[in-house]
Amino acid sequence: MEKGGGKGGPPPANGLVVVVGGGIAGLGAAQRLCRNLGFRNLRLLEASDRCGGRVCSQPAFGGLVDIGAHWIHGPSKNNPVFQLALEYGLLGEKEMSEENQLIEVGGHPGLPSLSLSSSGKNVNLKLVEDVSNLFYTLLDQTREFLHMAETPVPSVGEYLKKELAQLMADWTEDEATKSLKLSILNTFFNLECCVSGCHSMDLVALGSFGEYAMLPGLDCTFSEGYEGLTNCIMTSLPKNVIQFNKPVKIIHWNGSYTQEKFPGVKFPVLVECEGGEQFPANHVIVTMSLGVLKEQLTTLFDPPLPHSKAEVIKRMGFGTNNKIFVEFEEPFWEADCQQIQVVWEDSSPFVDDKSELENIWFKKLIGFLVLPPFESSYVLCGFIAGLESEYMETLSDEELISSLTQVFRRITVSFILENAQSLK
Repeated sequence: MEKGGGKGGPPPANGLVVVVGGGIAGLGAAQRLCRNLGFRNLRLLEASDRCGGRVCSQPAFGGLVDIGAHWIHGPSKNNPVFQLALEYGLLGEKEMSEENQLIEVGGHPGLPSLSLSSSGKNVNLKLVEDVSNLFYTLLDQTREFLHMAETPVPSVGEYLKKELAQLMADWTEDEATKSLKLSILNTFFNLECCVSGCHSMDLVALGSFGEYAMLPGLDCTFSEGYEGLTNCIMTSLPKNVIQFNKPVKIIHWNGSYTQEKFPGVKFPVLVECEGGEQFPANHVIVTMSLGVLKEQLTTLFDPPLPHSKAEVIKRMGFGTNNKIFVEFEEPFWEADCQQIQVVWEDSSPFVDDKSELENIWFKKLIGFLVLPPFESSYVLCGFIAGLESEYMETLSDEELISSLTQVFRRITVSFILENAQSLK
């Protein structure tokens, strides 16, 4: 059992609490318990040597980049992340302004500053805007099926394609433009896969899609890295609350356990770590990621969780999102460019490419975010989701660089020549 310092005494009135996991959920739970409910007998057990989980800022390219979480989505008064960022002074004046908080974007990403096709042509931004309006109008309609007993089709992807197929009958453009519109639409489907964290929108249930709450405010970032937020939350906690390098092995619950610090007191839960340390508790909050929870479900809880709860964990899905950082000595984009879209010609949301992933994985790239310039380099951050994202993780750095070099050569060849001619 965990040995406590000092003499024994009565247990705290609100009991002992153990939080498992030091990501932002675990840190937030610990902070709320300490701040609002007066819990002082609290332990947060983190398996690694750092807190933050998927909030991770790292030095790179002569600056700082966010490897994981990137934006505050919907930065306004009802957003708890935004409120914490305000409290800790982590945002600039523009991000904190009332004007920024009132902007309604419908929860959708902004339009690209530049759209390049796979043949290197500059895609007309007015056409991109028109296709974007079409796609997000239909996407917003999917939220109308929330809590309905029955939906016309099972998934968001099927609904979007069903509606698009009907609307396409009224398209009057030439065949080349129609084909390009489908390719742009496919890019927005892939973008929504990144937003929803899935391989395909066909895997996202239509009936529950509207549960995601969208808040006003123009998405913003932390100029000094997202990890500044988790560091501030850590600092706000009492000393010795966080215990690093404490991977939890088993959570014994519905039992009767003792601790030397509180002789004669029985606790219903005992958290056992890989190293043998044991933490009795009245309450345990498990905040580990869904992937870890799925992997350890059969061994983590003793006795096992009730069948109904275990089935929910097994059936919950999640996908893979990855970022790719690409460094350039000189930019090929304009100074005011913020986002570059990549449109793969001849692709369509109605066609599922059956080719081997090694030959097509890069086509799931939705484009690149232009990061603020660093001292001596220019960096783009690409986004990719789904099975293609998982395949990318298997590649060596050399293989990844080779593939991306080919991608950039394809999408910029005509664009760079056009710009060079316009400067003559």
